[in-house]
Amino acid sequence: MSSSAPPETEPPVSRSLFAGSGERGRWLVWRAVGEAVVAAALVLLVHEGASLVEARLVGAAAGLAALGIVLVLVRRRFPAACVVGLAALMGAVPSVALLTAVAAYTATRQLRTSRQRAGVLLGAAALTMLVGAVLAPAVELGSSLFGLALGAVLAVSTVVVPGLVGTAAGQQGRLLRALRERAAAAEEARRLAESESRMRERSRIAAEMHDLVGHRLSLVSLHAGGLEMALEKAAPELRDEAAVVRRATRDAMQELRAALGVLGPLESDTGTGALTDATGTRADIEALAEESRRGGIPVELCWEGADLDARQARVRRAVHRVVRESLTNVHRYAVGSHVTVDVRHTGERVVVRVRNGVPPTRPAASTGLGSGRGLAGLRERVALLGGELEAARTPGGGFTVTADLPADPGPGAEPTDARPEAGGPVAADEPAGRLSALQRRAVGAVIGLLGLTGVGVMALFGVLLVAHARYDLAYERPERPRLGMTKEQVKRALPPDDAAVRAAAAGREPPRRPAATDCLYPYASDAAEGNRLPIVRYCFRSDTLIAIDRFTVPMVTEPHAGSRTHD
Repeated sequence: MSSSAPPETEPPVSRSLFAGSGERGRWLVWRAVGEAVVAAALVLLVHEGASLVEARLVGAAAGLAALGIVLVLVRRRFPAACVVGLAALMGAVPSVALLTAVAAYTATRQLRTSRQRAGVLLGAAALTMLVGAVLAPAVELGSSLFGLALGAVLAVSTVVVPGLVGTAAGQQGRLLRALRERAAAAEEARRLAESESRMRERSRIAAEMHDLVGHRLSLVSLHAGGLEMALEKAAPELRDEAAVVRRATRDAMQELRAALGVLGPLESDTGTGALTDATGTRADIEALAEESRRGGIPVELCWEGADLDARQARVRRAVHRVVRESLTNVHRYAVGSHVTVDVRHTGERVVVRVRNGVPPTRPAASTGLGSGRGLAGLRERVALLGGELEAARTPGGGFTVTADLPADPGPGAEPTDARPEAGGPVAADEPAGRLSALQRRAVGAVIGLLGLTGVGVMALFGVLLVAHARYDLAYERPERPRLGMTKEQVKRALPPDDAAVRAAAAGREPPRRPAATDCLYPYASDAAEGNRLPIVRYCFRSDTLIAIDRFTVPMVTEPHAGSRTHD
């Protein structure tokens, strides 16, 4: 018998937008509400840290951030689409960077093939860089090269790194599930092998008893028959005694074969009580009741539910044995009492109840023929199927035997107390199991927050490095601004107009040319000389550059005394 783990089955797809595969319950809505609150907090946190890009998007940034929150809530249902959508939004709204990291981690944990994971991560990273390269010149943030560099930093820190962590976590989870399934399959195989070994041993015992005791009983019956024929003429008054011995021997042989059927395989009993297709069905129970009626026992049969002909043979045999043994006890100890046989068959259970009233006459003294093993054998047979049997006297003086059986017992079903090692944790361990699950979730939440913190710090340092190099790399051009260039050409060659530089030059700059209609004050990239700030002013007439003025202005300082002076 192979003990290999069964193939991993796909969990059922949930109908909820906020649930993953196999997740159900009303708690999913509350989880989504909590995640929405946390996502909004993360968006606001990142927005406070870096709002330069979003400030240039005027009122569109808030709507795009809200769309990012919606996408992160449905990431379990649509993992790949949410990662790609958030990556595109991140190129325009960096506030959703941490939400993109969460979605990338969740998606790579759920996706099962390496091709899907690689495709999603590479596609999302490329889309972030593409949106950044296109959007940066449009919002006058910088050149396409600067937008591409900024998108690359965000893509690596919030898409690729969380995606790789999610891939490792998903593979670890699937490996643990496979190991658990393999262990469960091995345990089931061991239990089935033990059950089969027990059945073989019982069959061997049954065969030896049949060969030894059955042979002796056959000889006794043979000699009793010969003695009966010999006494027919020699001593007719003793002939009846010999006949009684022969009949008793024949009955003993039949009872021996019936008893051996309990020890042997349940589907291969021998003798007059051998299992047939009708054993345990409604017709079979009716035949047992009719047989008792012919013996002077008033039996009333009440059957509820479908017939048992479609149930397993061992279930039908157990029903047959319970009714037959109960009626046999009535014949022995309660002759003439009214008997009610109730069989109730539901979709999952089969309940058999045999109840007899008080006999009209007191039973005769015990003959010593009963072994006391009838009810014990029934209880063992019912327990082997995972059921329960109760036998007790009624308050009115009668007797009731009740058997509760599973309609479809599993393979090798055994009583729970007979195999304490086969099941999962006992009931006493359940609170500890729940506590352990809560602890694991708490640890997972803490690790997740630490991971988001690390992603945020890594993304922040990357953005700062790119921003520091923006004027040294992103705007460096072979052709510097010169007179006669158009305003659009100058803007492409220079950093954007800086409000702080314009304010510093106000009132301290040299006079503009009379023909100048507009001037640009780009960021002063040169180092300050002493306490003076160098400024380069580009003035235009209509759309043509007519003057490039270089000058310095005093830098404003704040004295500690509280009074404000200007150099």
